[in-house]
Amino acid sequence: MTRIEIVEGDITALVVDAIVNAANEQMLGGGGVDGAIHRAAGPGLITECRTVPEIRPGVRCPTGEARLTGGYDLPARFVIHTVGPIWRGGDQGEPDLLASCYRASLRLAAKHGIQSIAFPAISCGVYGFPVEQACDIAVREVGCFLRDHRTLNRVLLVAFSPHVAECFRVSDQTWSCEGA
Repeated sequence: MTRIEIVEGDITALVVDAIVNAANEQMLGGGGVDGAIHRAAGPGLITECRTVPEIRPGVRCPTGEARLTGGYDLPARFVIHTVGPIWRGGDQGEPDLLASCYRASLRLAAKHGIQSIAFPAISCGVYGFPVEQACDIAVREVGCFLRDHRTLNRVLLVAFSPHVAECFRVSDQTWSCEGA
């Protein structure tokens, strides 16, 4: 049985241990999935996010890293916040930073005993990462992690559109840990 599922829908409605938020470095809400998660979680989430120490002015979670908070009014017990890279053409380390988002989130989930997790298509909205490449990275990183770790029973890749869902499906058929 595969532990990766590809679904199209609303990540804020999923009953899983944790959902991943495609956050910004401030962790104080924003647009897209970040705004949707903050709205659905209610005011407790922003209150907790404000308690996450800044590592430099305005930065609670640097690009490529992850932080854990409670889920508050969400069906998920936890939110893992990760900051994907803004696409600047691909030669500024964007693919490596995006891969780091998935790895950091998965490590944090394993550390906290999380058994089910849902990821959005990180950086594919306003951050402009090419969807096909982002889906390849997501599926590869999740697949390689699951190959080596048995802590997670279920990983959902949640698409916000039929196009993204199809890209996840194509990537799921072709991924490899070789060269990762």
